[in-house]
Amino acid sequence: MASLLRAAATWGLFPWRGYCSRGTQGKLSKDFVETLRAIVGSPHVSTAASVLEQHGHDESMHRCQPPDAVVWPQNVEQVSELAALCYSHGVPIIPFGTGTGLEGGVCAVKGGVCINLTHMDRILELNPEDFSVVVEPGVTRKALNTHLRDSGLWFPVDPGADASLCGMAATGASGTNAVRYGTMQDNVLNLEVVLPDGRLLHTAGLGRHFRKSAAGYNLTGLFVGSEGTLGLITAATLRLHPVPEATVVATCAFPSVQAAVDSTLHILQAAVPVARIEFLDEVTIDACNRYSNLNCSVAPTLFLEFHGSEQALAEQLQRAEEITLHNGASHFSWAKEAEERSKLWAARHNAWYAVLALRPGCKGYSTDVCVPISRLPEILVQAKEDLKASGAIVGHVGDGNFHCILLVDPEEAEEFRRVEAFAHQLARRALALRGTCTGEHGIGLGKRQLLQEEVGAVGMEIMWQLKATLDPRGLMNPGKVL
Repeated sequence: MASLLRAAATWGLFPWRGYCSRGTQGKLSKDFVETLRAIVGSPHVSTAASVLEQHGHDESMHRCQPPDAVVWPQNVEQVSELAALCYSHGVPIIPFGTGTGLEGGVCAVKGGVCINLTHMDRILELNPEDFSVVVEPGVTRKALNTHLRDSGLWFPVDPGADASLCGMAATGASGTNAVRYGTMQDNVLNLEVVLPDGRLLHTAGLGRHFRKSAAGYNLTGLFVGSEGTLGLITAATLRLHPVPEATVVATCAFPSVQAAVDSTLHILQAAVPVARIEFLDEVTIDACNRYSNLNCSVAPTLFLEFHGSEQALAEQLQRAEEITLHNGASHFSWAKEAEERSKLWAARHNAWYAVLALRPGCKGYSTDVCVPISRLPEILVQAKEDLKASGAIVGHVGDGNFHCILLVDPEEAEEFRRVEAFAHQLARRALALRGTCTGEHGIGLGKRQLLQEEVGAVGMEIMWQLKATLDPRGLMNPGKVL
């Protein structure tokens, strides 16, 4: 690894060290900014301090690090021109979607140009017979499903926030439906990517949207989860799914965290085809009751959702109720009406903001470990004991992924240190249980050391070599992942 880094310096891979010589943002020349304006039009370039600040942070507690300019391209040709311009001048490039990430992925740690892709918001192609759709990077999850409303199809990957779909691909997002429908890795068929030097790549071939292929290396998989460090995703071909005939949501409260997590394991082992199975501890439930006007018992709780025919749902509900009651559950109830179901899931998706509301003025930090299902009870129960009353836990426990939400006073350095220590201890516990330090949020700024511990020296060398091949000047979203 050390030799590779020395080689990178020798090859001049990272010129932004000179461009930002004192570890601060550089200043773009007036001529450079004028060239940006010539490419995208003057109204689509900003160097205003408020705009730069808005684009220098996401939902995480990482400090704001603004870019030197923000541009809003209108099409892929402009993105290609912008990348080529920045590349030729050694200026860092930071892709930006909706800014809902949780790992500091949009922070401009070395200044540069932030390319905001939200103006590219067209649904380019819908192939209902092939269960696929092509979207530009400004299309969000909710916008796509609204467009699909009368087609009998939907896109199920649901991270909670109304994130941009190409941003979700870039971070390898998943969410509440992953236990049945998979993550973005499972639902991206093809990507259009502008490489750092402006070249255009179609990862599965131009216009292709097949269900499977054994042709060459999996370039699509390489860019899903790359966090903007290898190129700018300017279109994504996504896999769609039939809207289920019927949907039911069930909730049940448990006497302990152990009982709730044991029920999750038993439901999965019994092959009950659950579509969502979410855990909320008593702190989260109490916060959601206040924030979203629910009336749930303040106890460790599971939210479950089932998809299928009316007959199949009846059988699934019965089996799930039997399992949860065997583990001491109470208040098992279900909701069939769309309005009632939407209220419950809206509360779950707003759990982050509900917990933040418990301490107004505080910032939140979310852990993101994921472990093999069999080890979930062990790590989640231990995490709850370690947290005591200083945080909340929610989780997509159907796939072994959960989040501890910790509240931090921005003015208290000691709180930041405690949160960081807790997060690293939890991540290393997950690694010891053969899990991962991040199930869906990504590495970003804060988990780079953990990535090294997870994949090992050879894995890191290969990643550095891939980065050096695709981004030999080190300009794409510098400081993230590696």
